[in-house]
Amino acid sequence: MLGEAVIVGFVSSAVGVGLGVAAAIGLRALLGGFGASLPSGSLTFEPRTAIVGLAVGTLVTVVSAIGPARNAVRIPPVAALTDRATDGAGATPSRRRIISGTALAILGAALLGLGLSKPVVALVGVGAVCIFVGVAMLAPVIARPLSGLLGRPLAALLGTPGWLGRENSMRSPSRTAQTASALMVGLALVSAMAVFGASYSESATSSVDQAISADLLISVNGSGQLSDSVPAAVAAVPGVTATNTVYRDQFEFKSTLTTLTGVTAQNLADTVTLRMTSGSTAALAQGELLVDSTTAAKDHLAVGDTVPIRFAYTGPATIRIGGIYQSNALIQSYLVSAPYFLAHFRQESPAAVLVRTNGRPGVDAAVTRALAPYADVQVQTRAQFQQSEIAQVNQLLGLVYALLALAVLIALIGIVNTLMLSVLERTREIGLLRAVGMRRPQVRTMIRSESVILATFGAVIGIVIGTLMGLALVSSLRQQGITETSVPWVRLVEFLILAAILGLVAASWPARRAARLDVLAAIAAE
Repeated sequence: MLGEAVIVGFVSSAVGVGLGVAAAIGLRALLGGFGASLPSGSLTFEPRTAIVGLAVGTLVTVVSAIGPARNAVRIPPVAALTDRATDGAGATPSRRRIISGTALAILGAALLGLGLSKPVVALVGVGAVCIFVGVAMLAPVIARPLSGLLGRPLAALLGTPGWLGRENSMRSPSRTAQTASALMVGLALVSAMAVFGASYSESATSSVDQAISADLLISVNGSGQLSDSVPAAVAAVPGVTATNTVYRDQFEFKSTLTTLTGVTAQNLADTVTLRMTSGSTAALAQGELLVDSTTAAKDHLAVGDTVPIRFAYTGPATIRIGGIYQSNALIQSYLVSAPYFLAHFRQESPAAVLVRTNGRPGVDAAVTRALAPYADVQVQTRAQFQQSEIAQVNQLLGLVYALLALAVLIALIGIVNTLMLSVLERTREIGLLRAVGMRRPQVRTMIRSESVILATFGAVIGIVIGTLMGLALVSSLRQQGITETSVPWVRLVEFLILAAILGLVAASWPARRAARLDVLAAIAAE
């Protein structure tokens, strides 16, 4: 059996490497569709790609075959000679499997809790993997009752074929759990990303509301900086009551390269919402540094501390901490006054201009007309800026969903394989059902019912685990600006319905094959 696994793994890996080249071409087009530009050039195929692909694919297949090979040699010779049906084999998970799965799940929960308390994202990831494996090992324990519960509506709606499909899914809990495990992992990842995306979108909206009090935000459409004359041009527009020029560049803070923001202190309160926890914004005029509360807690900083900094233009220096403010999405972690900023950077241009208006109609349009001579300058209201932030998140999530769709596709292939094997193993059973009056459409309905139950079983567990993982991920990233928690219940229900539909699609080929079996040949099959 291990020799067979080597051959199957090698041949399948060779086919997979070839399909991977085609997928790479499609992936480039996919990235382009989501606005992610890649460097131009021809497709590169390194020999190590084929070598690693063949080696990993073959090795994984052989490792996966060790368990079935050990089970095969343990079959009693008498049972093999009499060819007894073994479809119910493994119906009850072993005590060792239950103990191991429980231990892994508990270890994963402990690592997850530790990662959330620190917070350390790496521990959250390791804990999530342990929980995945532990739940997959424990899935056979709940496979029979949950399959029965999920199949009950089908039995009531479809009659005998639905009842038989329900019984088939309950017959071997181990097989049901193993078949649904791939779909469980795929939908768990998709659900986790859905929770993360919804929370990130709400956090982006909330952070903009809490960071900016300006009515308009002027920036470059793309990369680069604004012209030095843009602030003056905007300030001259009738109806503009206050402007604030924002500068941004890199500097070293305590030997770590990070981003420094400079603002005009005079109109700060009219354009930026800066909630001070200690100190005062008046420290900006004295050439002192303001830091956000997250950085202050991480580096153990307090008002009055003096810290070393370094600029590429003016070299090393020290600066006094003049205040600590709550996290601000626009300002980020370090803030100084514009004069201090410009004194330490050479020929620095504005990164953005914040504008406060009197609120009268036509002022926004007048600002846009005043900036028409400047190329690549965009004028956004606060609501438009929020929508642009959310659009970037949705764009990234769309790309992730497209990549995770490959995992769901692999899971569906697993369901097809399991159903095909089930049809082959139950050839005589299907023949007897046909002989006592079951029609071909009813046979197809029975196989499709079983597939829907398998897919829904994996989806339910995956969505539950993925939602919990998403909540844990959001909690671990609170210090990075994700302050809101949101569970997209409608989207999760859509995932569940989609899984059931995909299960129905996956059953098409096995159901058609089962319905086409010759009755007499099926009854005579050994």
